[in-house]
Amino acid sequence: MNNTAYHKAIDLLRDVASPNGFLASAENTTNYKRVWARDGVICGLAALASGDEKLIETFKNTLETLAKNQHPIGTIPSNVLIAEAKNQVSYGGLAGRVDAVTWFVIGVCQYAIHTYDFSFVTKYNSEIEKCLDLLDVWEFNNKHLLYVPLSGNWADEFVTDGYVLYDQLLRIWALKSYNYFVKSDAISEKIESIFTQIEINFTPNSVGEKYHERAYNEVKFNDYMPSSFSPAGYKTQFDAFANSLALLLNVGSKEFQNKIVNYAISLAAETQLGLLPAFWKPIFENDEHWNLLKNNCKYEFRNYPFEFHNGGSWPMVNGFFGLALIAKSETKKAEIILDKINAANGMNAFSFYENFNTKTSAPNGVAFCSWSAAATVLVHQSLYTNFKMYT
Repeated sequence: MNNTAYHKAIDLLRDVASPNGFLASAENTTNYKRVWARDGVICGLAALASGDEKLIETFKNTLETLAKNQHPIGTIPSNVLIAEAKNQVSYGGLAGRVDAVTWFVIGVCQYAIHTYDFSFVTKYNSEIEKCLDLLDVWEFNNKHLLYVPLSGNWADEFVTDGYVLYDQLLRIWALKSYNYFVKSDAISEKIESIFTQIEINFTPNSVGEKYHERAYNEVKFNDYMPSSFSPAGYKTQFDAFANSLALLLNVGSKEFQNKIVNYAISLAAETQLGLLPAFWKPIFENDEHWNLLKNNCKYEFRNYPFEFHNGGSWPMVNGFFGLALIAKSETKKAEIILDKINAANGMNAFSFYENFNTKTSAPNGVAFCSWSAAATVLVHQSLYTNFKMYT
């Protein structure tokens, strides 16, 4: 048990705790000195795990900031900059962020569950209902899976689009979290319908009508769920975040979940960092999707092979893998992943980098990244205390 790494992570979360919520980084980088939906909720889950009252209060403030800036149609901000002159609210860059909506619902409900403040869900019932209605609209064809634009979630410079696995799973978690309170038969049925469609379209040898039968039949499935599919076919990279969520939410047969665990453990063990890359294998210049990847950036290209989303390793993503291992009673393996997360976070006197080059172990992105710290806290507390997220 590395208590030094844990306490350093708590210190960083305290450093990024502003009156309006968690900031993405303690580094003075413009875009990161904002309250972000997904970063803020992931830090908030870590706050709940820590039991630290001030951090939990910051989580509440994060959710209130997001709720106050919800768009009239229901969209939750990707991020909010609180300024004296005028707040700046972004609902996404090159495309809107679908996962801001689901993370917000998860955050409100997980906060209420762990603090026993059930009135918090009542307070934001209208905002949550707007979110759920918007998710229904984003199916477009009313067949239970969300259709996500390119650049429409946390992997905002990667190539996944269409029916993205990660976003379907977050929606299940959001619906389950909300249904903890409302006990709606309609929501229960919706959860079951989404489960069924994921298993039909994202797992091998499944029974049922496929969204894209021809494309499904052409895919060579591996020991994990592919990252996305669209009318143009499947993208078959291993998405570590999505497959970790699938394990947490118990999606897929027990046999297939065991295959995911074994594949992921083997992949992590093969890297210098001992961590899972966010997406694997990397896309190279001579690969089919290189031009799609190369052009999907607003400012500068960062997705070189083995970096950022293109095969880079993120402590945050590995935090969810650690949680998935714990959920599958793989405690010893989760301890190994936590040690590797702590080693990565500890580079350069605990600089908590955003991500790392999987081939060279060199740090990338912003330092003092709050959700990198959150990864340590979530896995540490899940291993060594009775903390469990409601899934």
